[in-house]
Amino acid sequence: MPDVHQLTCARLPTLAGDFQLCLYANSLDNKEHLALIMGDISGGEDVLVRVHSECFTGDVLGSLRCDCGDQLLAAMTQIAEAGKGLIIYLRQEGRGIGLLDKLRAYNLQDEGYDTVDANLLLGHQADERNYDVAAAILNDLDVRSVRLLTNNPHKIESLAALGVVINERVPLIPAVTAENAGYLRTKAERLHHLLDLNTRVENERQSGATAHESA
Repeated sequence: MPDVHQLTCARLPTLAGDFQLCLYANSLDNKEHLALIMGDISGGEDVLVRVHSECFTGDVLGSLRCDCGDQLLAAMTQIAEAGKGLIIYLRQEGRGIGLLDKLRAYNLQDEGYDTVDANLLLGHQADERNYDVAAAILNDLDVRSVRLLTNNPHKIESLAALGVVINERVPLIPAVTAENAGYLRTKAERLHHLLDLNTRVENERQSGATAHESA
């Protein structure tokens, strides 16, 4: 596990509620990873936690190609509703391939390749993320066990292998749109994310039909 050092924290009021944003240095890479904290989580059991990998296009620009921005906002909202929790924001853009190759992968996706094949064609693995820094930050904050906000079984397995006690998986339900449907399908079919997209799409169709009838 890498060494991590909390450099500073500051109050961060958001639309979801008031958080503390803490900046971490670490011995693994030169990136500045972050912890977004609500409430007193030190020594906490079953703390609601989201380990979120940076997505500039989704988190900042609201890209419809993915569900990353929606996941981040949903995690902040659920933590605010719970009154305490933690989001660890890891600076590993594009499943770890960086922003440059992520944009190149976008172009390949527009040519018909899915997100996995686009990464492979660029010489990367399907997913190059690791969660060592996240485990170290959880240890630094003395979080004893977590309820993990994720649909990704690989993330669960990776954190558990690093000693993180995960007592529950809390799903994040995506909105399926014309722009992200293929992306979500690839997540489910090729990366084995825990997504029931058929049920989700059917529910949204029924909801749309009901709204149309009501109008």
